[in-house]
Amino acid sequence: MKLKNKVALITGGGSGIGLATTMLFLDEGAKVAISDISEKNGKDALSKIRKKGHEAIFIKGDVSKESDVKKMVQETLKKYKRIDILVNNAGILIEKTVEDLTVEEWDRIMGINVKGIFLCSKHVIPIMKKQGKGAIVNNASCNAIVADYGDPAYCASKGAVGLLTKAMALDYAKCSIRVNAVCFGEIETPMFEQEAKTRCIPIPKYWKTVADCHPMGRLGKPEEAAKAILFLASEDSSFMTGALLSVDGGLTAI
Repeated sequence: MKLKNKVALITGGGSGIGLATTMLFLDEGAKVAISDISEKNGKDALSKIRKKGHEAIFIKGDVSKESDVKKMVQETLKKYKRIDILVNNAGILIEKTVEDLTVEEWDRIMGINVKGIFLCSKHVIPIMKKQGKGAIVNNASCNAIVADYGDPAYCASKGAVGLLTKAMALDYAKCSIRVNAVCFGEIETPMFEQEAKTRCIPIPKYWKTVADCHPMGRLGKPEEAAKAILFLASEDSSFMTGALLSVDGGLTAI
C-alpha cells in the first residue's frame, strides 16, 4: 500500500492512462478525485471503479479554465480535506502542420496541455506547502524530448511541459514538493485510436507501423504507464525532482 491514506487529484482521469492510474492508486490505498472534460468518461470511470470495490469522486471540468480548476481543487478538499498528489494527465492531440493549424486549434492545445498544468499546479501547490509535502507528476510525452512529424503544436506543448516541470521542481524543492514528469512512448489509449483515424489508417495496420518504431517492437499498456506514475508519486522516488522519466520502449534512445 504505497499510497495509504494519500489523496490524489488526477486530471484526464476518465479514460486511458488517467483511468489506469486511478485504478492503481486506489489499489495502493489512495483516495482519488478524478477530473475529466467528458462527463460520460467520468461516469463510466466511476462505474468501473465501483465494480472493483473502490470509491472515488468525479469532477467535470476543463483544465484550461481557472474557474473549473478551482472547482476541482475545492471539491477534492471538501471531500478529502487534503491533496498529497497531483497528476497532471489531461492532454489533447491535434495532428496538423503549422500551415494547416488554425489559431484556435493552437490556443486549444496549449490551453489544455500547458496552461492546464500551470493552473492545476498554481492552485494545488499552496495546499501542499501548508501540508509540508507533496508530489506532482506531469504527463510530458516523449515529445518533450524528441519531435515527430505532423504535430508541431503537440510537440511544442510537451516541450513546454518538460521545462515547466524542471522550473517548478527548482522553485519548490525546499518546500518538499517534488515535481517530475513521465515521457511516454505510444500507449494503447483512445488517443492512439484517434491518431489512426486522423491518418485514415486501419488501427491494426497503424499499430504495427507505430510498434515497429519502438525498439521493443510494441506499444505500451496503460497499466505500464500507471506504474511509472505511481513510482514518481510515491516515496519510492523520494530523492527525485525535476526528472523527465522516459517510459517509451526505447523510442528516445534511437
